[in-house]
Amino acid sequence: MTELNSDSSTETCIFCLIANDQDHNTEVIKANKELVCFRDIVPAAPHHYLVVPKEHIPDCLSLHAGHVDLVKMMAKMGTAVLHDQGISDMKDISLGFHQPPYTSVAHLHLHVLAPASQIYKDMEYRFIPNSYRFVTEKCLREQLKDNPSPVKDSRCWTL
Repeated sequence: MTELNSDSSTETCIFCLIANDQDHNTEVIKANKELVCFRDIVPAAPHHYLVVPKEHIPDCLSLHAGHVDLVKMMAKMGTAVLHDQGISDMKDISLGFHQPPYTSVAHLHLHVLAPASQIYKDMEYRFIPNSYRFVTEKCLREQLKDNPSPVKDSRCWTL
């Protein structure tokens, strides 16, 4: 993977701090050489986790074809955490990314929600699959496959 952003923003990015074990208030649930997973501080479902790369990547619109495997690894870690937490119905989950300007932290992060059927009513609008604000992991992978340069938008919108 190529380094996309190594400027001073990585020194203040909360997800970079968490990924590099510099934030002692956040419990990392799962980690490997490239990714970390932790609970969302504003959960939208009974199980709501974030999977973030240790490398600072601003958002899903910064990705290109070379990042397909990264997105797959993020989804794999997210589903593994759900299994570890006792979630067995993998048909009732939601995996996806918010698109700018609807991102809360400018560091790529996959939302892992379960059960998707129990997303809290006051948060549902933020997690509508393939809407202008939330693109599913699967749709993003499809968009990246043949895109050598960063995507402009997900083109997954269902509007």
